[in-house]
Amino acid sequence: MPDQRVVSEEIPAALADERLDRVVALMAEVSRSTAARMIDEGAVAVDGVVAASGSLRVVIGSTIRAVRPAPRDPRPIPDGEVEFAVVYEDPDIVVVDKPVGLVVHPGAGHPDRTLVNGLVSRYPEMASVGEAHRPGIVHRLDRTTSGLLVAARSAKAYRGLVQQLSAREPERVYQALVWGHLEADQGTIDAPVGRSLRHPTRMSVTDRGRRASTRYEVLDRFSQPRDTTLLSCRLETGRTHQIRVHLRAIGHPVVGDRAYDGARPGIEMTRPFLHACALSLRHPVTGERLELESALPQELSATLARCAA
Repeated sequence: MPDQRVVSEEIPAALADERLDRVVALMAEVSRSTAARMIDEGAVAVDGVVAASGSLRVVIGSTIRAVRPAPRDPRPIPDGEVEFAVVYEDPDIVVVDKPVGLVVHPGAGHPDRTLVNGLVSRYPEMASVGEAHRPGIVHRLDRTTSGLLVAARSAKAYRGLVQQLSAREPERVYQALVWGHLEADQGTIDAPVGRSLRHPTRMSVTDRGRRASTRYEVLDRFSQPRDTTLLSCRLETGRTHQIRVHLRAIGHPVVGDRAYDGARPGIEMTRPFLHACALSLRHPVTGERLELESALPQELSATLARCAA
């Protein structure tokens, strides 16, 4: 049986001349520091030769072979210091209002102090629900996006939520402030989203991607201090960075979104203006319809007030 810890990749054009430690982090799905440690410990070879330094620039066509570190216990460690607001809870589910900057679950570069670490501290029964490394989690929000997220506290609720999301039943609504004025008052952006070849840590509209659809409606238009539009966006699919990528693709990136061309002079922000403001779903156990809302965080409402002044 092949060793599942060993990964081997041929360098594509998109990664040519990148640092070896960055490439290893991407291909092995580990943090940059872990990749550097793997190289220092002799666990990475380039074209059959053990790599001596993470600063080595890789060449197109070279083969990188890396041995991942032995996996640690995937179960998140409870952390009662992680702060988040609860909008709704019962024995089966919890709906939280995730603050900006909080990562949803442990992963490369974020081994702890995530929302999941806080959830299993507050609701210990969640530790055995769903996937071991992200118990209770059925959908995510980007670290730089705030707002509503539902998680399962029981196995029955987990199965029900997964089925609903697969059938695209829940309605997830976001507010986004974007650059420029959209001509149409409403519309649908239907374009596949996948990994960017030029920037492997980002997403893009690409024929190689998975189907993605976002409906939008104009809530307001502003001319000060720059032309902007406030949108209500509804997800019909749930791809990584979907709203941000789709809005950039039509020439109206999210204000403050540094990763997708939204950091522009005139409105200075430390985060993208994107907030999951409403969530509508059928309770996975009782069948009751839940309609939940979250107000804009202070930094977003302050930006909006400046535009509307």
